[in-house]
Amino acid sequence: MQGRWVRLEPLSTAHAASLFKNTAGDDEMWRWVVTHFPIPKSEAEMVRMISQMVAQRDAGTREPFAVIDMRSNEAVGSSSFLDISPDSGYLEIGSTFYGAIARRTGINTEAKLLLLTKAFETRGYERVQLKADNLNTRSLIAIERIGAKYEGTLRSHMIRRDGSRRDTVVYSILKAEWPEVKARLQLLLER
Repeated sequence: MQGRWVRLEPLSTAHAASLFKNTAGDDEMWRWVVTHFPIPKSEAEMVRMISQMVAQRDAGTREPFAVIDMRSNEAVGSSSFLDISPDSGYLEIGSTFYGAIARRTGINTEAKLLLLTKAFETRGYERVQLKADNLNTRSLIAIERIGAKYEGTLRSHMIRRDGSRRDTVVYSILKAEWPEVKARLQLLLER
């Protein structure tokens, strides 16, 4: 999938060097990435993390993408389809992280446009869910900005890296809402 500023491609260990370069040492970013994966402290650890994600793809539980900045041709982040349920017409976009180089750019907006287009228009899903830590203000604002609807908060849902309990805020976009959300994303990208 390719847009003007980003290209999304299946995540592979070939992305490890640039992904590590663009996310290493970014404590603010890794603070919000759930604890299923240890924070990569070296390129070799990034390879291990990516290998775990690829294994989940092979098991059918995740579809991870590398987010490639078209200007540098480097992986600056990743996002995944999760909780994929074709029979129910449902999936989640999540496990998203971007290095500081990608923040306050159109990268996340265009990546979401590409992922949502694939979910609704190519695969015909009825519902796409997005979730975020209730304390992760940046993610909450980004999700609301694209037009996702608040559904509720799962209280004491997960454990954060620091051991505290996380409330998870749940949003969704329905297929009937997609044209309006798509127009909003396109308008945001034009600015």
